[in-house]
Amino acid sequence: MAGGERPAAEATAEPAGGADVVLSPLAEFPPLSEEELALLRGIGAHWDGAAAPSGLPVDPTLGRYRHPPAPGRFGRLAPVRMFHPQRPGELVAAPPAAEDASRLGRWLTPVRRTVLGPPLSSAAVVYERMRKLVALPVLSSDLLSSVAYGPEAMFAVLVLGGTAALGLSLPIAAALIVLMIAIGVSYRQTIAAYPHGAGSYLVASDNLGPRSGLAAAAGLMMDYILTVSVSVAAAVHALVSLLPGLAPLTVPIGVLVILVLLGGNLRGVRSSGRLFALPTYLFLLALVALLAVGLAQAGARGFTPLPPPPVPAAEGVGLLLVLRAFSSGAVSMTGVEAVSNAVPVFRRPEWRNARTTLTWMIAMLVVFFIGLVLLSHLNGIVPTADETMISQLARHVFPSGPWRGLILAATALILALAANTAFSDFPRLLFFVARDGYAPRRFLHMGDRLAFGNGLMAIAVPAAVIFVVFGGQTQKLVPLYAVGVFLAFTLSQTGMAVHWWRHRGRHWRKKLGINAFGAGLAGVVLLIAAVTKFGEGAWVVVLTVPLLMLLASRIRAHYDVVRQELALRPPAGDAGPITVGPAAAPAVDDGGGEAEELPQQVRHLVVVPVARLNLASLRALAYAASLRQPIFAVHLSPEEAEAQRFRQQWQVWGDHVRLETIVSPYRAIVAPLAQYLAALHAARPDLALTVILPEVIVRRRWHQLLHSRTEHRLRQALRELPGVVVTTVPVHLSR
Repeated sequence: MAGGERPAAEATAEPAGGADVVLSPLAEFPPLSEEELALLRGIGAHWDGAAAPSGLPVDPTLGRYRHPPAPGRFGRLAPVRMFHPQRPGELVAAPPAAEDASRLGRWLTPVRRTVLGPPLSSAAVVYERMRKLVALPVLSSDLLSSVAYGPEAMFAVLVLGGTAALGLSLPIAAALIVLMIAIGVSYRQTIAAYPHGAGSYLVASDNLGPRSGLAAAAGLMMDYILTVSVSVAAAVHALVSLLPGLAPLTVPIGVLVILVLLGGNLRGVRSSGRLFALPTYLFLLALVALLAVGLAQAGARGFTPLPPPPVPAAEGVGLLLVLRAFSSGAVSMTGVEAVSNAVPVFRRPEWRNARTTLTWMIAMLVVFFIGLVLLSHLNGIVPTADETMISQLARHVFPSGPWRGLILAATALILALAANTAFSDFPRLLFFVARDGYAPRRFLHMGDRLAFGNGLMAIAVPAAVIFVVFGGQTQKLVPLYAVGVFLAFTLSQTGMAVHWWRHRGRHWRKKLGINAFGAGLAGVVLLIAAVTKFGEGAWVVVLTVPLLMLLASRIRAHYDVVRQELALRPPAGDAGPITVGPAAAPAVDDGGGEAEELPQQVRHLVVVPVARLNLASLRALAYAASLRQPIFAVHLSPEEAEAQRFRQQWQVWGDHVRLETIVSPYRAIVAPLAQYLAALHAARPDLALTVILPEVIVRRRWHQLLHSRTEHRLRQALRELPGVVVTTVPVHLSR
């Protein structure tokens, strides 16, 4: 089936916004709607005869230069040779044009290219995709590695009931297997119904409304951040089990691992896939060897369980203990969402390859989870604070030789790289949320390696902070873990049930039943986890999710205001002739002085603040006069005597421009000038007030400390005034 086309039996709803969810640099530049194009056409019609002359003093295509000019001595502008013409009216920036030409940039660029690799063209986004054998380790490392701490988390709760309670591990594991299969099958249907990705966020938004989508996104964000912290903590714990002498370095080692993962993902999808594939497959081989040999040894003795060491009961065995153990073991489910979020990174047909990969992942999860629980039960393993259960199993199965060390090394690697799933999915989730206006638009931006660098930083920093705050202790972090992900599971599967009810189609009742069953199970686990782990730290997630939703709503409200304020409007008609002077009648303020979309509507007034008559101020005055618009200069003086002296100097110059002087007896400069300009604007809000400032550009950064930089402070003070334009005329020092 060419092009990833879905069969008719699996027709889907359009993704949110009515467009395919594609990870592309084009997302930063959405196209105009038909209505906006019509408005733009009407506005353009009023520009006829008002545009500037077509003749230019330089060829903007750079095609007339036989020898491209060299960059200036300050190195701020890229050489012209860094661009080449592609078609009439279009230039293409060559790779060197993207490099920082400053002294520090020239030093850092080779380091950056060595660590992250050369930049990738936007056209390469199609090729930055993964085949199934690469996607499996990249997207399954979180899910598969969770068996290294999921069963142990379940046993750690059961052991509170004493040795007798450990026997409940098998029925609880069986219930968890049912949950894994149900959620896995449900997400297979999600991938088929939404083949462009986005997972719980898109499904919940599309079928349950924006608030449900934000709740799912917030839960997943918390889960991804905690995935990094928990996985790295478990990896360091496995390493310390192998090398106890490293225990004092737990926190520094964990932070270093997070930085390595950040750097690997900044290299891009394909590079990170190749980097992280081998450790995942090593872990799979290590687990297969451990389970095969361990079960063979148990079979040789007739599968008779070995007695566990006696453990006194710390609390009674009851329903609450069983539910807590079930919810703790459910952390092994984290990572299922990864594939449905990452459908766009698969090769075509994306949805089919993603669904196949998810099936492999669920099958391996079920086999490894039940195998480790069964092997722990048969060998009488009890969780301890100083050694992981996998380490104990490896010591029982391989009492001598290098195999225990190899298994623990592979476990430590996969746990460290399990965080890579979160690094892969978190930026994509932020991309989808930002595309809908609920997150800063900077998360739509792809870096020069086609990786979402801002999103990667947004997960690395809080994950490292949480890891440091909790001291890298896995058992302290796990209680925070299940609430967010099962909130997303519940909303996603509920949304899918609503989807099938609305759209019907072939076998819709069976599909609705599967998703409704998955939603019910996920909802039960969510409730159990929130209640039983609330006092152990789950309250943090329960509180953070609504706060994230509130923040997202405020961001969306701001972007809605921006969109309304910047929306194209029908032209109000041709403006009358421009009249400047005291006799001019004040125009009606139609929006704070910022309603000029046509050249005829713009009425200029140019103001040049002058501190002293030198080369910088004369250049600013010359530039202002060249605009051929109404202009005057203003001078601030600390006392009347200095003001009189400056007026005399102005007369010597020739009094070519009208001068206004303001005496500032308290010696302030920026505030009185800003107040004066604000008063001018208030008197004539219909005028486009252009303030032209001279600016001295120094060669060395430390020289900036020797200047007051008044122009920057004035620009900051005038930012709140609508209809005011601040322009600087730079004067570069030669040494």
